[in-house]
Parts: sequence; C-alpha cells; structure tokens
Amino acid sequence: MKRALELAQRAEAEGEVPVGAVLVREGEVIGEGWNRPIGERDSSAHAEIMALRDAGRREGNYRLPGTTLYVTLEPCPMCAGAIVHARVSKVVFGAPDPRTGAAGSVFDLLPSDSRFNHFTAVEGGLLAGDCGELLRAFFRARRG
Repeated sequence: MKRALELAQRAEAEGEVPVGAVLVREGEVIGEGWNRPIGERDSSAHAEIMALRDAGRREGNYRLPGTTLYVTLEPCPMCAGAIVHARVSKVVFGAPDPRTGAAGSVFDLLPSDSRFNHFTAVEGGLLAGDCGELLRAFFRARRG
C-alpha cells in the first residue's frame, strides 16, 4: 500500500485526483497505475484500470488470477467490473469511497454480488488514515 500511496502522490503532482494502485502476484509487483483521466483524456484511466493494463502488457494476458490489487481508494463500479473480468483474486483498499465505492460503501459489487462468474475477496482500511488524508488535502486545496 505504501507504493500505491507513492503513485497517488504522482497523480497529485500531475493534477489528478491522488489515487494509486499496485497489482502483486506472489510478492512481486506486476502492474502499477495512478489516476490519469485528465492527462490521458480518458474517463476510464483510473488507477486500478491503469494497473490492470500495465500488468496485462507485462504478463501478456488480460486475465490476472492469483493477484492482489492494492489501491488507495475503494474501487468504483467501473473498476470493480474490470477487476472481476481480470480475475483478480483480492482487492485491498485504503480509504472507503462514500460516493461511488463498489466494495461495500455504496455498491456491493466486490465481493458479494454472486451474479458474477468470479469471486474477488476484499479487505478495506489498510493505511486508511494516510490514504484518506491525501484525498482530503487534495480537495481542500482545490476548493481554496
């Protein structure tokens, strides 16, 4: 999660909402990403999607079983769908997202929606204070 926080700070330095994500398999980082929708001019360029894309290129496959995704903010519904399709085994997030969280805060797409053909375990709250404070400080500064 500490690496994900570093990537979130990179997003912030680029003027993006500070969210970072790291995909790990057997203790090895296979994908990294940070929010880039403004810079990429792509509404789907969330940190999780960018990490999945990076891992897919590195691994030569869009399916990423046996992996854990560490992300500083609870995934949104779009990212939850991509996580399920990529067959990510577990998501560990920092701060909950009370507006669009899809891992229990607002929506229950991860892990409890049994209509999916893949189950992704979820653990929330890892370094939640640090992750949340980074986001709060970013939005405070934005509001002036």
